[in-house]
Amino acid sequence: MSAGVHPNQALARELFAAFGRRDPVALGALFSDDVVWRVGGANPMAGEYLGRRAVLRFLASTARLTGGTYRSELLYALADEQHVVMVYRARGEREGRTIDIVQVLLCEVRGGCFVEVTALPTDQAAFDAFWG
Repeated sequence: MSAGVHPNQALARELFAAFGRRDPVALGALFSDDVVWRVGGANPMAGEYLGRRAVLRFLASTARLTGGTYRSELLYALADEQHVVMVYRARGEREGRTIDIVQVLLCEVRGGCFVEVTALPTDQAAFDAFWG
């Protein structure tokens, strides 16, 4: 780990790297058994995903529903001992629609694992239109 990188920033980088590789084993290792992932909005992806399996199914659905085009690029992460905030760019194509927006993940971390994640798109209307 480079000097000046908080462990929870490194955890954020691991999350995006594993997601980019579509590696469910590596992803699963980053979540607590009882992780909660929340997605707001008025679209089929919105909801509360409870537990590691549900979160992994949700994350896998982004690739499945976009024919493998969905990508996310971590722009930066801010962290302290219990939290990490990740700002990232999400892009993809789905049913003739495209998305290219910045999103935020607000996370609680315990014991080196994500225990709570709240996803916030910076353009809710574009997010809802894409996934709707």
